[in-house]
Amino acid sequence: MASTGAASVVRPAIIGAVLVRPSLWWVAIRQVVRLAPRGWWRRAPFLPVPPADYVEYRLVTQYGGGHGEPRGEIRPIDVVDYLQWCKEQR
Repeated sequence: MASTGAASVVRPAIIGAVLVRPSLWWVAIRQVVRLAPRGWWRRAPFLPVPPADYVEYRLVTQYGGGHGEPRGEIRPIDVVDYLQWCKEQR
């Protein structure tokens, strides 16, 4: 089962997929800022990642399943597609 915490969001493959696309760097930074909960630096894991329930919701809407049901990992290309969509919507 995929976890829904920071570890499932911040993975080397996802970071690498964004790093090789400089046109998405600012979009990625903007999304991190927008999705980071207030006061994120005061709570473990001390990373600006969205709350676990928000990540769970997004995973269910993207990959199906339900709360606590097994589903696939977040695919790096899906993150790239999401950032490209965010860029186009701006």
